[in-house]
Amino acid sequence: MNKKSTYIVLVLFFLVATAFVVARYKMRSDDSATKIYPLKERKGALAQSADWKATKEKSDKLIRIVRLKPDDKKSALALASLYIQEGRNTGDHVYYNEAALKYVNDVLTVEPENFEALILKSLVELSQHHFVEGLQTAEKAKVINPYNSYVYGLVVDGNVEMGNYSAAIENLEKMVSIRPDLRSYSRISYMREIHGQMSSAIDAMKMAVDAGFPGEEGTEWARVHLGLLYEETGDLKSAEMNYIIALQERPDYPYAVAGMANIAVAKKDYNKAIEQYKKADALTADYSFKEKLAQVYLLTGQQAKAKEMLETIRKELNNAASEEKGGINHHTDKELAFIYLMEDNPSEALKHAIAEYNRRPDNIEVAEMVAWAHFRNGEAQKALPFLHIALKTGSKNPTLLSHAAMIFAQVGDKAKAKVMLEEVGKTDPNIEPGLKKEGQALLSKL
Repeated sequence: MNKKSTYIVLVLFFLVATAFVVARYKMRSDDSATKIYPLKERKGALAQSADWKATKEKSDKLIRIVRLKPDDKKSALALASLYIQEGRNTGDHVYYNEAALKYVNDVLTVEPENFEALILKSLVELSQHHFVEGLQTAEKAKVINPYNSYVYGLVVDGNVEMGNYSAAIENLEKMVSIRPDLRSYSRISYMREIHGQMSSAIDAMKMAVDAGFPGEEGTEWARVHLGLLYEETGDLKSAEMNYIIALQERPDYPYAVAGMANIAVAKKDYNKAIEQYKKADALTADYSFKEKLAQVYLLTGQQAKAKEMLETIRKELNNAASEEKGGINHHTDKELAFIYLMEDNPSEALKHAIAEYNRRPDNIEVAEMVAWAHFRNGEAQKALPFLHIALKTGSKNPTLLSHAAMIFAQVGDKAKAKVMLEEVGKTDPNIEPGLKKEGQALLSKL
């Protein structure tokens, strides 16, 4: 073979090799773009639930369609919706929100005004506590379809979280006019609750339960929240009855299990409470169950177990906050502030409470957290401006009123403190035992 022939062979070899490398690179890129998120196997009692088999079958079918037809927007969004619900069922929001958002963003890339995709994106953003973005996305969807009840619910949620309560009420009225159902009634209940109308809030949540189909997750969620409203008003018998019914209709429903644990705490049956909170925590990943468990450990003098539990929660919250999967992480400052308060670290709690306040300064729950962190940090006077925000809707939440009373008493307004503690004492609500004891001790001195 002469030099010219050798050169031609080398060039051809180089071109073939380059084409092969490019093809492999493109294949990897395409694999990334069309990444499929499998449904995770459930564990424990959740794996035995009646809906699990149907969920798996539906997921397998949709995944096959999406693999074969990546441009099938309807199937992609159906899969995203399934993942959002599975995140709600299992508490694994990090994984399932990432999965859902991937398919949603794929659709929005080619069809930016796809109404269903915007709805699902708003759901994920609100779930991750990106309330500004979630509200903006919902508002965009509302412009596209102003006659859809569900989108008004998202706008209501976003406005509530941002503390825009007048806007929330306005959109809620529109939502109800389009479709009075479980979703709208439950939001009416919450709006009444934060405005101090507890009896009316209970009535609305009863309507939400009646509007749902027994055993469905949404219906039993409403029933559990009805139970929580009864706890706030001191009617433990009605609260327990609703938790029992929820467990009959949806066996091992974790939020109803936790409700029964609340009742056990009220009855000072702490061993049963610990058992039930552990069971709820094993059923789904929800920080609130671990928080309640830590509270009972502290209440019963099991300091080491409480410390271990709080450290676990804090690590999980920090991990969720640092995740950047699917283009969105989880804002967890309010939850972290609460954990640091339980760990008796008010200065660190205050940092996180202020960080959350800077995102949504008009929300009454966030303002309450800042006020309470200031108080626990020995800064009662600094707590006052935030406390006034927390009280602006007239909420009769017994924990809020207890916090407010202690702050007012510390700054010298004993008359106001007494009125608030007497309001709490009228119903003997089922609140954190340590806080209740502290409030009762203060009232005896006023």
